[in-house]
Amino acid sequence: MGTKTIIRPFYQPKFALLKLTIGISPCPNDTFIFDAIYNRRIDTRDLEFEFVMEDVEYLNRAAFEGRLDITKLSYYAFTQLTPMYQMMQSGGALGRNCGPLLVSNRSDFKPDENSRIAIPGKNTTANFLLSLAYPKLNHKEEVIFSSIEEQVASGAFDAGLIIHESRFTYRDKGLHLVTDLGVFWEQRTGTPIPLGGIVIKRSLDEQVKQAVNQVIRESVQFAFDHPKVSHE
Repeated sequence: MGTKTIIRPFYQPKFALLKLTIGISPCPNDTFIFDAIYNRRIDTRDLEFEFVMEDVEYLNRAAFEGRLDITKLSYYAFTQLTPMYQMMQSGGALGRNCGPLLVSNRSDFKPDENSRIAIPGKNTTANFLLSLAYPKLNHKEEVIFSSIEEQVASGAFDAGLIIHESRFTYRDKGLHLVTDLGVFWEQRTGTPIPLGGIVIKRSLDEQVKQAVNQVIRESVQFAFDHPKVSHE
């Protein structure tokens, strides 16, 4: 169980000092990928990064508005943003047995068109998978991902679409699994779940893009080489 983070080969750029905004979420994938950059554990050369840490749907919306130079982005959102952003070669997260879950506080819950569902964002890959599995759901409401378990447990919603570490804690809060949407995707396609990738503005200089890719690659490699450091 887990995710696979993609890395690519070395590239050495030549350009003047440049400051870039970079959006990441507090999910384990992102902290793993970016810890070495954020904490300056590696040489970022002539690049400076101004980090914006928010939940994934905030980052998706910021990307639609073009407010970030580089950002974590749901793969579903990326399908709508290819004119503005391109996918980096390093830092993409794909996985098996780690997809979003639909959960309820009722063990006998069956979703229908009248069900009230809490989702982590309309542009998330999780919501895309939910729409594939249950295309007739008409009452979905966006809730910050970290609050969905609590909202469902309280009865505010019939069910909730949980992501990140919530898949390991929902049972402790009295919730029941309705559908594992990762399993749904894998059975339907035979491919890993497309969780999120790192994108960069197409308008940036090509050397800058390659330099950013290299720094992210080295950050990922540092995390693999020093797995305990990012937890300090």
